[in-house]
Amino acid sequence: MPDTPTLLVVDDDSGLRESLERTLTREGYAVVLASDGQAGLERLQAGNVDLVLTDLKMPGLSGIDLLRAAKAVAPDVDVILLTAFGTIEEAVKAMKDGAYDFITKPFQRAQLLRVIKQALERRDLIQQNQALRQRLDALLKGGSVIGSSPAWLRMMTLVGQVADSSATVLIQGESGAGKELVAQAIHERSPRRQGPFVAVNCAALPETLLESELFGYEKGAFTGAAGRKEGRFELADGGTLFLDEVADLLPVTQPKILRVLQEGEFERLGGTRTLRVDVRIVTATNQDLAQMVKDKRFREDLFYRLKVITITVPPLRERREDIRLLAQHFLHLYAAKNNRKLAGFTDDAMRRLEGYSWPGNVRELENVIERAVVLARESLIDVTELPEEIAGAAPLPEGVMSVRIGTPLAEIEQRLLEATLRATKGNKTLTARLLGIDPRTVARKLERWEEEPEASSSSPDEPASS
Repeated sequence: MPDTPTLLVVDDDSGLRESLERTLTREGYAVVLASDGQAGLERLQAGNVDLVLTDLKMPGLSGIDLLRAAKAVAPDVDVILLTAFGTIEEAVKAMKDGAYDFITKPFQRAQLLRVIKQALERRDLIQQNQALRQRLDALLKGGSVIGSSPAWLRMMTLVGQVADSSATVLIQGESGAGKELVAQAIHERSPRRQGPFVAVNCAALPETLLESELFGYEKGAFTGAAGRKEGRFELADGGTLFLDEVADLLPVTQPKILRVLQEGEFERLGGTRTLRVDVRIVTATNQDLAQMVKDKRFREDLFYRLKVITITVPPLRERREDIRLLAQHFLHLYAAKNNRKLAGFTDDAMRRLEGYSWPGNVRELENVIERAVVLARESLIDVTELPEEIAGAAPLPEGVMSVRIGTPLAEIEQRLLEATLRATKGNKTLTARLLGIDPRTVARKLERWEEEPEASSSSPDEPASS
């Protein structure tokens, strides 16, 4: 941690207080002393305390009383109890009241320092997760789909540019990368936002149902058609129709889709009246449509009509900076659904998540976090709650940033600067020193990226949640 942690030692034994002060000061900690529980509480209320070490048995305000008061006054400050052998049972009970740990007197220096180090590391992790949660809340409050990596911002800049138009958009990307969320983002930023957003998965509907779902049908159009039914095109009138897995459209359906795109009209199955609709069409696929056109499996004229604008959603492995945000989002979501109180992830668990290749993209990450929430036994999700293929994978080395060959230098610069700032916990002076640049350069670049996100994302390369 960049700042010197401040430890509050509370004990009515002056000899023990002074001994602890010497030991902890030599270890680089800042130490403040209190001779009883009341003095300790007053010092805690004054702030700037990172950890409390308190005797269990003291006249007046006992260690248990101080613990309970600390949880009310400074809930993010952990308390370690110092206890004699005869009061171990009471100390164990105090753990249920929120004590981090207890140490029996006389204690060994190594044991004391180990427990203090673990408590401070836990506090640091919780604070990091809280900061991540605040950052995530700010993104969601601003109506953003989840992502802040340079590649994600670059893609969202393109989304913003095409949203105001009426052009058809083809969204490409691997399965589970978040293509539907991108389609929703286009709709929500468009003049059609007050209209409906209707989604159809072309691969999920059998051949006999797809046309009737898209265009609707009249009574008696086929066996079982007991009445008139409006299709998805009609339901999406004035809004956006999202055709997911558009590569699975049957050859017989493709020309009918092309007619709606070109003329804005169609007939219901079994009907003779031509209907007109005002619908913007956004499509998505994880297949290579261009190759399908060459193989004569997809109409060339429809292909070019669909790809007026093409947006590529990059796989999760190419936007690893967003894994923390996404993991925290899913943690918050599934902890609430399962009535669990979880603060975040241990550093080791997060490094494993960031180091994994995620073949199933964000959808796979979501499933992994839901599983971890259900299995979690502590307030922080650890490696033991992750699936074997992730827990057993090599973690992303600390201080290492993965860059794909071909990534533009402008993007690498931004990613490196942001990663270094995260490592130094926002210390711009230290960041500048590590990167060998002037601190004013750091400030200028951050200011420019905040004011002009399109500039930082105009250079190539990372998905969302699905």
